[in-house]
Amino acid sequence: MKNPFRYFNSSPEIIRLTVMMYIRYPLSLRQVEDILFERGIDICHETVRLWWNRFGPMFAAEIRKRRVANHSYSNWRWHLDEVFVRINGETHYLWRAVDHEGEVLEVFATKRRDRRAALRFLKRAMKRYGPPKVIVTDRLRSYRAAMNLIGNAGVQDCGRWLNNRAENSHQPFRRREGAMSKFRDVKTLQKFASIHASIHNHFNLDRQLKRRDDFKQNRSAALAEWRQVAA
Repeated sequence: MKNPFRYFNSSPEIIRLTVMMYIRYPLSLRQVEDILFERGIDICHETVRLWWNRFGPMFAAEIRKRRVANHSYSNWRWHLDEVFVRINGETHYLWRAVDHEGEVLEVFATKRRDRRAALRFLKRAMKRYGPPKVIVTDRLRSYRAAMNLIGNAGVQDCGRWLNNRAENSHQPFRRREGAMSKFRDVKTLQKFASIHASIHNHFNLDRQLKRRDDFKQNRSAALAEWRQVAA
């Protein structure tokens, strides 16, 4: 594998740090520039934009590949949900699939939320992770219509408050969306949402469920693994 940083004067450590700060935290391009300048790193905000567009998909793909290979997800119960996203005054939809532990499995941006969009979303998720035993959704009829075509309508489960896991998983993306001042097109939405989901999974350590010592150890391990991405 060729070195992806070979045409850049900055070190890979600075590029990884910049991409992580912009994707993981609700910061604008100029805010990342200012924070890095306080650390003695002088780059332009357009450089931040270039780096996350070029290296973000690469980092996210490697993280996703490792988590799939290590089976860091569950097929016991999936939670599916969709959220509205405004792009140039038009309503689009971002579909999201998470497992029962909050691992974001798949995100998919579409212009409609009909049966065809739901079918594409389900096929895309199950192609990568396999079929789940239970699929929890809201009462959107598109899910039932798509699952009838697939043949797994019997595993669907709907009910009040059952899908809070998927609805809560939208919150980190919503906070990040506000800092970006919306998206310009569907391709940018799909690209950023996929990168954000992978990096969020990598650093989502459920600190409220662990002791402080265990959390610090897991955080150090996650950072060490991040520094080895695309090394």
